[in-house]
Amino acid sequence: MKKFGILIVAFLLLSGITQAQGKFYTKSGRITFYSNAPLEDIEATTKTVAAILDAQTGTLQFSVLLKSFEFKKALMQEHFNDDYVESDKFPNGEFKGTIVNNTEINYSKPGTYTAKVRGQLTIHGVTKDVSTTGTVTIAPDGLKTTSVFNVTLNDFNIKRPSLVKDKLSNTIQITVDCKLDALNG
Repeated sequence: MKKFGILIVAFLLLSGITQAQGKFYTKSGRITFYSNAPLEDIEATTKTVAAILDAQTGTLQFSVLLKSFEFKKALMQEHFNDDYVESDKFPNGEFKGTIVNNTEINYSKPGTYTAKVRGQLTIHGVTKDVSTTGTVTIAPDGLKTTSVFNVTLNDFNIKRPSLVKDKLSNTIQITVDCKLDALNG
């Protein structure tokens, strides 16, 4: 009986180490963007973000189909896809980067950790270096990543026609919120 108990404890410890060194993913992450402008606030959300995090290296990647963003007004969604991000020509938004302080995150211990992230964000066919902070929350059922940062439309060659300059801010707030599960196999 003692040997059986020791075997169970060893298995639990090894499975925790395996998870700590593993990869985590989701296909149902959430990204919201928000534009605060003098005449109108614009907000859109997608819940179909694909993300993967390698806990051992801190490598992180997010990908989103731009047409998946949903707006409160259909006309806003149409303008977003046709006039601004040109989603037929540039269908995806993507971030590839690294948690630069990954060694400070204990993936085998529940808690919330500050993550300093650096990488490249690609929108509208333009890739820019991005640095931001966020959090990684470790829980028994997986982990959660969150971050809020700003992007400037001009940096990604997204034009605002003069007719809508008061309806669309040049600076857009991006919120990333993804629950990732352990990738088995």
